[in-house]
Amino acid sequence: MANPLYDSLFGAHAGSSATFLKTVDGDEWTYARFLALAVRMAHVLVDRGLVPGDRLAAQVEKSPEALALYAACAQAGVIFLPLNTAYTVDELTYFIENSGARMVVCSPPARDKLTPVAKRLGAMVETLDGDGSGSLTGAAKGQAETFATVTRAPDDLAAFLYTSGTTGRSKGAMLTQENLLTNARVLADYWRFTDRDVLLHALPIFHTHGLFVATNITLVAGGSMIFLPKFDLDAMLACLPGATTMMGVPTFYTRLLDDDRFTADLVAHMRLFVSGSAPMLAETHERFEARTGHRILERYGMTETNMNTSNPYDGDRRAGTVGLPLPGVELKITDPETGETLPGGEIGQIEVRGPNVFKGYWQMPEKTAAELRDDGFFITGDLGHIDEDGYVTIVGRNKDLIISGGYNIYPKEIELVLDDQPGVLESAVIGVPHADFGETVLGLIVAEPGATPDLDAIAAAAAARLARFKHPRKLIVIDALPRNTMGKVQKNILREAYAGLFAPAGD
Repeated sequence: MANPLYDSLFGAHAGSSATFLKTVDGDEWTYARFLALAVRMAHVLVDRGLVPGDRLAAQVEKSPEALALYAACAQAGVIFLPLNTAYTVDELTYFIENSGARMVVCSPPARDKLTPVAKRLGAMVETLDGDGSGSLTGAAKGQAETFATVTRAPDDLAAFLYTSGTTGRSKGAMLTQENLLTNARVLADYWRFTDRDVLLHALPIFHTHGLFVATNITLVAGGSMIFLPKFDLDAMLACLPGATTMMGVPTFYTRLLDDDRFTADLVAHMRLFVSGSAPMLAETHERFEARTGHRILERYGMTETNMNTSNPYDGDRRAGTVGLPLPGVELKITDPETGETLPGGEIGQIEVRGPNVFKGYWQMPEKTAAELRDDGFFITGDLGHIDEDGYVTIVGRNKDLIISGGYNIYPKEIELVLDDQPGVLESAVIGVPHADFGETVLGLIVAEPGATPDLDAIAAAAAARLARFKHPRKLIVIDALPRNTMGKVQKNILREAYAGLFAPAGD
């Protein structure tokens, strides 16, 4: 194949009159219509001077047109960098600069703020709104509907996704054509997706779950999607009768369960419910099965690896586990200190190897060497164990990364903001269990001697400097942070102390 990712996901459907997307307002996009727009967009990218290997950063609202931009990048050999729509200009500046993006695509209202940043960093700016309007689609009008797909090799980069640990700079995970394509094929087969499936898609497409799992699987299978801009309870309930499958984060399922309209009859025809991006409480699994008769299939993946494990399609889907390693994925539990493989049942760090594992971190050879072993095993930073049946259970993280509603949140970034506020001596940010989001952010503050920090003012300052999903759900003033003999804050003690702060109510 000249371009494995494009040819398999998109080119295979050229000219097809089958439905690919249905929007909430009833608009239907056939594969042919979708690909025609992607081709015109690819011409725009080339006309603007982008060449294979260039990076395009996109912070745009979810829409069929935004998804077509992903296809256009694949066809033109441009590396696609989707960015969270909640990021502020300050946050975006780092991603644009670090990636060396040649083009930034943003919403029209953001253009004035981003243009000076992009100009300083040598990037062009185009716009794309949630309704499909903007300079990008305007420039695409009248372009030819044929395009010579750029030749790419399986090991060529297809996308960057930025991730991070708890300290230091965010890291650009380099994902190859093979990483994305092999994982999509494995998942489509493992979860039995076919061209008859209709996926209810309410996930964001700047995240691996909504873009490289949900969308790529649908494309590989030749199925269709009901494409919602975001999770909306009324829209979800209205669209479920037309779907066969659904993917979501735990929040989706808890909110459905909290509505009396969500009944067994409503979803009796459904084939599969998948959950990921954050841990799901066992209670949610139990409530869902009791209400609907369906068992949610939970799986485990990462930005750097796409999906690693899954509970089985046929067989025992075990609440509290993330299932078994996917075909082609090797998973082992090792001693964090020595790297030696531990016996079955023992808790250690999770390492994975397979064609799904990323190529490394962009321009960070030291970080790559620290987390990606010479033999191809990636040190995930998660702690877990494997039971006698091969099921993997994640018990925590040896990094303090918080995953809330599927979004990665880095405590150090929030702590720096809190520490900078009047009356604050120091702070610790932790994730605590939350029924909707899996985890939510809790900020613990130690006051300067004699000071009384204004928590409302501190929350407002955090809101001004951080994306909304990073805002602490609650701020609490405490006397002191627990530390070990080396002076390191013992966040495990804090997590235990506040684990029940947002305890879920029963069904």
